[in-house]
Amino acid sequence: METITCGSWTGRLGQGLAPRELEALLAVAQGMTAKEIARVMDISPGTVANRIENAMFKLGVHRRAAAVAEAMKRQIISPLCILLVGIMAMHSAVNDGDPIRRDRRAPERRTAQVRIVRRAEAFELHA
Repeated sequence: METITCGSWTGRLGQGLAPRELEALLAVAQGMTAKEIARVMDISPGTVANRIENAMFKLGVHRRAAAVAEAMKRQIISPLCILLVGIMAMHSAVNDGDPIRRDRRAPERRTAQVRIVRRAEAFELHA
């Protein structure tokens, strides 16, 4: 099965959407406007609107956000960040002694020391 990658999203062809509709939907998933999508796809903004409307009709929704959610639900599109998170999880499981990993230290009691010094300075000024 072929896939289309657009930015940080990937889409599967052959799942009910035409390739250009899928490409427009992937751009919508990235948060692009119709004008931005038109520049990227090298078509007019009206054509982009038609492609998105056709995709929404095929998915049975009335809003762009709902179209992205429905496409994710049907596994037509998916973000690549899920793949990245999976790789990071596998890396941490395999390489437990990672030298880059840093544990947090307990906070130091610097504020208490500053208060004591200020009180001592104030006492010296009054004396």
